[in-house]
Amino acid sequence: MGAHPLTSRFDQPIDREGSGALKFDGRAQTFGTTEVTPMWVADMDFAVPEAVSQALQARVAHPVFGYALAPESLYQALMDWLHTQHDWHVPREWIVLTPGVVPSLNLVVAALTQPGDGVIVQPPVYFPFFSAATGQQRRLLENPLRLVNDATGQPQYQMDMDHLTVCAQQARLLLLCSPHNPVGRVWQTAELEALLGIAEAHDLIILSDEIHADLVYPDAPPHQPLSRLSAQGVADSELASSHRIITAVSPSKTFNIPGLGLSALIVPNAQHRQAIQRHLTTPGVSVTNPLNMAAFEAAYRGGHAWQRALLDYLQDTRDAAIAYIQSELPSIKAVAPQATYLLWLDCRALQLDDDALKHFFIQEAQLGLSPGAMFGHGGEGFMRMNIATPKANVMAALAQLKTALSRKDLA
Repeated sequence: MGAHPLTSRFDQPIDREGSGALKFDGRAQTFGTTEVTPMWVADMDFAVPEAVSQALQARVAHPVFGYALAPESLYQALMDWLHTQHDWHVPREWIVLTPGVVPSLNLVVAALTQPGDGVIVQPPVYFPFFSAATGQQRRLLENPLRLVNDATGQPQYQMDMDHLTVCAQQARLLLLCSPHNPVGRVWQTAELEALLGIAEAHDLIILSDEIHADLVYPDAPPHQPLSRLSAQGVADSELASSHRIITAVSPSKTFNIPGLGLSALIVPNAQHRQAIQRHLTTPGVSVTNPLNMAAFEAAYRGGHAWQRALLDYLQDTRDAAIAYIQSELPSIKAVAPQATYLLWLDCRALQLDDDALKHFFIQEAQLGLSPGAMFGHGGEGFMRMNIATPKANVMAALAQLKTALSRKDLA
């Protein structure tokens, strides 16, 4: 397969230092030094699609930035994208705009559970999942993922359905990451159907965080929106009352605009939707502003070609990185992601505790990665590496790691 004609733009380095970028300008606070290559926080070092930058420039040209109201064209852009990309027909009334996916996690927990209710998370998982429950006095129930070898002998994560059934008996809500951050799994139909069966049997609401749904690699199985799957065979008249799935979506990861802070919840159940809207409006949270609306709509309307080129580029980078790790870094194993621009590195063979592992990456390899321990149970001994940067940066970082390991006789 030939390279997409737009992929060359992702090789162009962009100096982000001094721009207020957390990834770069937050290094001293996060790692205690600026002398690390930053490959941690999950944003990309790539310029946004031309459609987005043009829309922002056009909006900035207007001299007034007053209170903002989302136009119907914004909702239609999202609905068209979900239809085109995922064959998912979402009615307009199901969409609730929110100020980001992390706020959405907290919002749903607050709106649909009570203090003391059980909330299930599946570690190792994106760390705000934990605080969404514990920070609101909900009872955290952990259903750890299982790391096994697939049919080809490669490491892959699976859900522990038997244990999930036990957890579901004590829970009101499950926070699902689909595709999964940090392990990169794209959950497949059989797994999701088993999950839905457990939810139905135990009256469990599921919030499915699908923010990485548009970052599935071309050689991976397709993403299955859980809400769409759960609605198959359900009559429209039954759907609004019986639907227990809420989906978080956003253009932020796909099009590299997380700093603009606009996302959406897809909420088929009218009672759930009303409860969420009440909790959203009570603190007076401002969801939309003139710039995030312009970027949101433009990304979904004009970002198709850019997204396809991005995935081609990321797949090439992923494959090159994994090949290098396998040939040059035998003490480290990479869990090949089916989605996301995150590599989950198994460093347990180094036999370092988590503090020592973090110290080694920062001080010896001069790499700023996300420690696996922050993602909860099962993340100990792992590191998460963000590869959404020019490929040359990724390969240079791995070479730094090889040198550091060689000095320690750990290669």
